[in-house]
Amino acid sequence: MSLTIHHDTEQDCVTLQLGERFDFTVHRDFHDACLGSRAARSYVIDLGEVNSMDSSALGMLLLLREHAGGERSEIRIVNAGSELRGTLRVAGFDKLFVLH
Repeated sequence: MSLTIHHDTEQDCVTLQLGERFDFTVHRDFHDACLGSRAARSYVIDLGEVNSMDSSALGMLLLLREHAGGERSEIRIVNAGSELRGTLRVAGFDKLFVLH
């Protein structure tokens, strides 16, 4: 599986750890983990293992942000390599999400 999900029920935080590819192949799992139920208080998207990301990944992140409350959402993107961080910055995602 290219997506590992952990839900800390005490903190109501969902952590998604993605595999090598963050693309349309994880869409269903991402949807089920994030969008298929009520929104958690916060989300952590761990890109530490991700080597490639496409436009569908950016779309999934935007859907998550909307589902989580838009500007009020608490979504952190962590462990992104320099290339992925550059992609996220060029797309303006550093203005929409907290990048660590």
